[in-house]
Amino acid sequence: MRSEPFGPLDRALPVIGHGTWQLEQDPRAAAVAAIRRAVDVGMTHIDTAEMYGSGWVEELVREALQGMRDRVFLVSKVLPDNASFEGTIHACEESLRRLGTDWLDLYLLHWRGRRPLERTIAAFERLREQGKIRAWGVSNFDTPDLEETLALAGEGRIACNQVLYHLAERTIEHGVLPWCEQHRVALVAYSPLASGDFPTGRERGASVLAEIAEARGVTPQAVALAFLVRNRSVFAIPKSGRERHVVANAAAGDLVLDDSEVARIDAAFPVGRWRGLACI
Repeated sequence: MRSEPFGPLDRALPVIGHGTWQLEQDPRAAAVAAIRRAVDVGMTHIDTAEMYGSGWVEELVREALQGMRDRVFLVSKVLPDNASFEGTIHACEESLRRLGTDWLDLYLLHWRGRRPLERTIAAFERLREQGKIRAWGVSNFDTPDLEETLALAGEGRIACNQVLYHLAERTIEHGVLPWCEQHRVALVAYSPLASGDFPTGRERGASVLAEIAEARGVTPQAVALAFLVRNRSVFAIPKSGRERHVVANAAAGDLVLDDSEVARIDAAFPVGRWRGLACI
């Protein structure tokens, strides 16, 4: 599994991690097994949030990571409505309780809300000073939001921006990704396989992915993930509640597409026009 430096942090992370959004919809035993398998195959970046299953998924992650906590880079998120100074502290402590850990490696603001951003950042810094989080970042931030966060926090504080990014939704490449590259902020792609809308059959581009996958001995999904993380600033966190899909996704971490393969995928799934960010 290829690893790359994660934004301004003094550590490298696997380019393919494991997401848990909507994992509450999978059978619990299978979901737990999938997380454990993800860690075993090197997908040690585990992402969750207080919103997922209203805390249920964090408790599931706790079960899955028993005896494995020190092997993972664990991430959770605070909801915007909870992101006052006091609310952020409390939300983090509740996430720690549900996750059964003393610290988070990374804590994110889930999306921009009505709470003053400077108070959320102040809470993040307090949590970091207390050792309850090792770093903080944001999610679903457009370039103006990132600029404001940078002005408030300074360079080297924003660890990552987690955004929607898949083959059919590449518009972050217009502005958000270049901004993150310029300021050494990791970009984490959530729903990198389009949350069940992955192109298959006669859909646009499906044949290109299938042909490359057959030639490389991997799945079309692994090809798609490898395309997204071809940029060293990008990390992907596909969600799966099945072990065999986890193993198939992990293959993307060792897959380096050649220039002709990248060009074919790029032509089949053009960037498109900027429409702003969705929030998950």
